[in-house]
Amino acid sequence: MPGIESLDRLRFLVNRVRERLWVKPLVSSLLSVGAVFLAKSADYSGLGDLMPVMTQDSVETLLSVMASSMLVIATLAVASMVSAYASASNTATPRSFRLIIADDVSQNALSIFIGAFIFSIVALTAAKNNYYANAGLFTLFVMTGLVFVVVVLTFVRWVDRIARLGRIGATIESVESATEAALRHYREMPRTAHRGPESDNGIEITATAVGYVQHVDLAALQAYAEEQNGSVRVLTLPGTLLMPGRVMACVSHVSNVDDARVREAFAVGSQRRFDDDPRFGLVVLSEIASRALSPAVNDPGTGIDILTRLAGLFQLWCEEPDERSDDAPDYSRVSMPEIDVRDMFDDAFGAIARDGAGMVEVCQRLQKVLGHLAGSGLADVRDAAIAHQRLALKYAESGLVLEEDLERVRQAGGDSLQE
Repeated sequence: MPGIESLDRLRFLVNRVRERLWVKPLVSSLLSVGAVFLAKSADYSGLGDLMPVMTQDSVETLLSVMASSMLVIATLAVASMVSAYASASNTATPRSFRLIIADDVSQNALSIFIGAFIFSIVALTAAKNNYYANAGLFTLFVMTGLVFVVVVLTFVRWVDRIARLGRIGATIESVESATEAALRHYREMPRTAHRGPESDNGIEITATAVGYVQHVDLAALQAYAEEQNGSVRVLTLPGTLLMPGRVMACVSHVSNVDDARVREAFAVGSQRRFDDDPRFGLVVLSEIASRALSPAVNDPGTGIDILTRLAGLFQLWCEEPDERSDDAPDYSRVSMPEIDVRDMFDDAFGAIARDGAGMVEVCQRLQKVLGHLAGSGLADVRDAAIAHQRLALKYAESGLVLEEDLERVRQAGGDSLQE
């Protein structure tokens, strides 16, 4: 029996489609061809006598201008987007590429430009072959005018967007937004998936290939557990590297274990994804900061900016989750492990403390951020923050030359360093 697709699974699949640059242009092209033939329906409406008379030459001239200009603009759009993608990979990190290519404004602009080009070519061919009567020509003229308006508005908006796309600031914002979304999604999971005991025994389901867990379909696992009147304990969160033989899940109190169906609930791929893996977002932000702090770039301002954003993300982690809504799904037969907060701190701050050890301004901001998190009411966050404060101070002691700089770093750490 195939696994049951959930809204969460659908969200994951839609995000994968958004990363395909050809999908929206293809849809736009099909709609454009459909619009050309839709204009013909006006000839059968009986309204031809009520519509203004349009000369075929005027419509053909307008379409010819659109066809020639749209091809140039579409080519320019592709070249600009490729340049922005290369810039994002070179100035930030290659791991941010998928976020940049999924930019809706750029994809919509490219789709509209290509769609307008296809519309003008097909409509021009139809008009030159006397496909339309008077009502059809007028309808086609109105459609062409609307396409021109949409193209102009899209072009103005796209110019502003392409000026920012691929720049380091825009890339950081994209990664931060994706990480925040993943954190919020994970924080919903304790309300929907029971956190089971680690000692629970069961039949082990092992991986058969190498790859990263990208998504876990809790609805499919819940449906399977309900059918078998058993329970499923997930052992590998999104972001976990699987090797053949590694245990992915344990199935308990089930007489008929369907290994294939359980494995189908795990989306496994060669790369990590931002959707359900908040730790991956922290790693990417840390990578951007490390590149900025390298001697070749020497940009401590970017490192400080990312530390501030990391503080905001961990502050979100420390907030109390919203109350569960009545229509939230119930995954009472599925249990999942918690993310280790110490691992999250390692992902976020370890590389920055190491690579920014020789920059006093970075060391100060790092101590302030960690000192703030050390005041959290969550014990695991507080302990991880204090541990990383002390580690960052050791890095600073090895990287800073002047004792005065070290004293400034110690003062920035506050009381938590004295505990």
